[in-house]
Amino acid sequence: MTTSASMPTPPACTGRVVITGGAGFLGRALTTAFAAQGNPVTVVDRSAHPDPGIRSVVGELTDPGVLAEAVADEDTAGVVHLAAMTSVLGSVEHPVATYQANVAVTQDLLEACRQAGIGRFIMASTNAVIGDVGYATVDEAAPLHPLTPYGASKAAGEMLLSGYAGAYGMATCALRFTNIYGPGMAHKDSFVPRLMRAALAGRGVQIYGDGLQRRDLVHVADAVAAVLAAWDRRFTGTAIIGSGQSVTVLELLDAVRTVTGCALAAEHVAAKPGEMPAVIVDISRAREQLGYRPSVALVDGLATVWQDFAALVTPGAGGSGR
Repeated sequence: MTTSASMPTPPACTGRVVITGGAGFLGRALTTAFAAQGNPVTVVDRSAHPDPGIRSVVGELTDPGVLAEAVADEDTAGVVHLAAMTSVLGSVEHPVATYQANVAVTQDLLEACRQAGIGRFIMASTNAVIGDVGYATVDEAAPLHPLTPYGASKAAGEMLLSGYAGAYGMATCALRFTNIYGPGMAHKDSFVPRLMRAALAGRGVQIYGDGLQRRDLVHVADAVAAVLAAWDRRFTGTAIIGSGQSVTVLELLDAVRTVTGCALAAEHVAAKPGEMPAVIVDISRAREQLGYRPSVALVDGLATVWQDFAALVTPGAGGSGR
């Protein structure tokens, strides 16, 4: 799904939005944003959304009954599909389960939308569909070359979206997010939350390799803005959503030290096999076709995460962040 087209911006659609994975980190932020602009929301997840005013469908999307219930409302205008198996290492260990959760579910959900006359479909994708390109800057024209079952499953999902757009006129888009961070991620085990838990506990952190790996981090507020823009514009195609400003792991560590005021001693350990040396992305298409303008600087964004952790996580409570 490497081509794109954008319809003229219509009035904001106030129909119901189905958000799969809506009880998760990005899902909760999107639920709040859609509800704030007048869209009723249905969350489909393994657990109910904490707001009892949000309609929740609880269960696995591999269950045909759950999938049918997800799109049952007559006022449903579209789907934002976030639910997926996202562990790269987990996909290597469980390729069949990854296919079922990420490819078969996407196909079934698209078909359910087609049969119900639901015309919008946004899927969270990843730059892992491109594979390892070293320090090259990635844009949407890069050929698909996934190196793991996870990356392959997302590439397959992008092809399904393209097929349904071409054959049935659905507005389908894949947003390839870089590393999303922000308030609400205290339960996660990615690098930013690990840094925050270490700062709260007054301990050091492990850095894989020399720490010169480059990463693009995008604040959850900017990720939400991109989804809303794709929804309102009925964008069809693929767009990379990131900050457009990659930093090294060591630079990220220094930024967290600045925000937290903690020393955060670093211990360098052997790099994990297969770790990407860099994620450097070109966000020109998102700027031009979505009007996307990432607005949260890294230090400011990390400050929002630190405030969230300081309020939610008790030092010495095991560092779970739950």
